[in-house]
Amino acid sequence: MAEVLVLLAPGAGAPSTSPWMQAWARRLRALGPVVALDYPYALAGRRRPDRLPALIAAHREALRAARQAHPGLPVVLAGKSMGSRVGCHVALEEPGVRALVCLGYPLVGATGKVRDEVLLALRTPALFVQGTRDRLCPLDRLAAVRARMTAPSALHVVEAGDHSLLATKAWLRAAGRTQDDVDAEVLRAVAAFIAAPGA
Repeated sequence: MAEVLVLLAPGAGAPSTSPWMQAWARRLRALGPVVALDYPYALAGRRRPDRLPALIAAHREALRAARQAHPGLPVVLAGKSMGSRVGCHVALEEPGVRALVCLGYPLVGATGKVRDEVLLALRTPALFVQGTRDRLCPLDRLAAVRARMTAPSALHVVEAGDHSLLATKAWLRAAGRTQDDVDAEVLRAVAAFIAAPGA
């Protein structure tokens, strides 16, 4: 597979320096250069995320800088939770994004409302990587949204996985697997999706 530029965005609760983000940045380097971003609120040491327009603006600026540093490479917007949702908004405004990789998409908001508007507006292929224990993205609700999406989409399910794609120790023991095995499967699914004709 030809190299791609991966712009990796964090979730609301942890910056790009968190162990989870650092680990996924290392794994995704198998696909090409990885640039991780942080949103203004995290850079300022605040816990409360910025409003969506500010998040989108910061994400677009990070994309511009990443493209400038790695000219000519196809761009993949990858993100954890909130970062994946913001990436979807950026893909609506930025031409030439090859694919979206949503690691634990936050489909259901704090009020229980399904936040599907940006997904229904997408034209960029999107891969959802979701744990079966992720309360922010029940798989039946995601299936209903995907059935209505115009953009090509795919789903990789992490059995017994939580919002951070971590499987339970009990499931791993019963399956004779390790978390490294699970993460390697996710990476293979991401690589296959990006290499597919629809992405």
